[in-house]
Amino acid sequence: MKLNIAVLPGDGIGPEIIGQALRVTEAICEKFGHELSYEYGVVGATAIDQVGNPYPDGTHELCMSSDAVLFGAIGDPKYDNNPSAKVRPEQGLLAMRKKLGLYANIRPVSTFPSLIHKSPLRADLVDGADFMCIRELTGGLYFGRPQGRSEDGDTAYDTCVYTREEVERILHLSYKYARMRRKKVTVVDKANVLCTSRLWRQVAQEIEKQYPDVETEYMFVDNAAMQIIQWPKRFDVLVTENLFGDILTDEASVITGSLGMLPSASIGIHTSVFEPIHGSYPQAAGKNIANPLATILSAALMFEYAFDLHEEGALIRQAVAASMDAGVVTEDIASKDGEKHSTSEVGDWIVDYVKK
Repeated sequence: MKLNIAVLPGDGIGPEIIGQALRVTEAICEKFGHELSYEYGVVGATAIDQVGNPYPDGTHELCMSSDAVLFGAIGDPKYDNNPSAKVRPEQGLLAMRKKLGLYANIRPVSTFPSLIHKSPLRADLVDGADFMCIRELTGGLYFGRPQGRSEDGDTAYDTCVYTREEVERILHLSYKYARMRRKKVTVVDKANVLCTSRLWRQVAQEIEKQYPDVETEYMFVDNAAMQIIQWPKRFDVLVTENLFGDILTDEASVITGSLGMLPSASIGIHTSVFEPIHGSYPQAAGKNIANPLATILSAALMFEYAFDLHEEGALIRQAVAASMDAGVVTEDIASKDGEKHSTSEVGDWIVDYVKK
């Protein structure tokens, strides 16, 4: 198969972690006989510095012409610490989601035996946890209009808007994935307070009848936040709107023991984007200490969701698990007395494993 991908390293540690994920991707393609072609694009603070736009037209055209996008991270302190900045790196991420029609963010949450001790939760709670968060990406408060501040600056407002089409689309996707897993969907909303959530619940109640083989439950977001921590193993597929999903998926990251272990896939109308959920970690940029495993696992999702190549994705996950069992990990997840490896050393080990 021919794989045509766009590579967007982004900011901070993005180039380093993307470099290792790309090496693993090349090794997988060589092993399985796939033809890989890729081209780099700029995004985020890097793009602002170069062309004044966090998501330039050239980068968008590259993404549109690619089968998949492998993406690093966005963010830079010089923009984070300047509340009056007119252009921000994160605007590039929102523009990319909107223009590519990236309507669903998929974040698998599962545990690794060698990392359970890193979770702040008790081992018996997290051991064996395995669920998927599906977050709607193109609606809600992040995109609703009007949005802004009053002239005197003392009042601010954001508008939460959802359409039936947006809700139907994400729910159907959730049931599709639930059928491939343990056949349970948890719809998270705040229908006792919010009109948009009442629309979500109404549409979900209509759609669930089309999937009689899948169990459906409804949960308010505050209860979901509590139960993810108390009983993470009770969930299979959890689906929710943009803001709730943003918060809950970061909360769920503690289950694995490290934010640096969670990959994600953003499923789109035109193409799909695969990225780690952590940020750009600018303090570590250029030091060769960043954890590349979430990005490498995002490449595994790319093989599976973009190209339907499940054996290839499974081998990447197997290699990552083996590297952790062997203690070949970066300082953030190394044991107290264990050896700490560099970003590139972890990449070397996984590439060698794949090539065996």
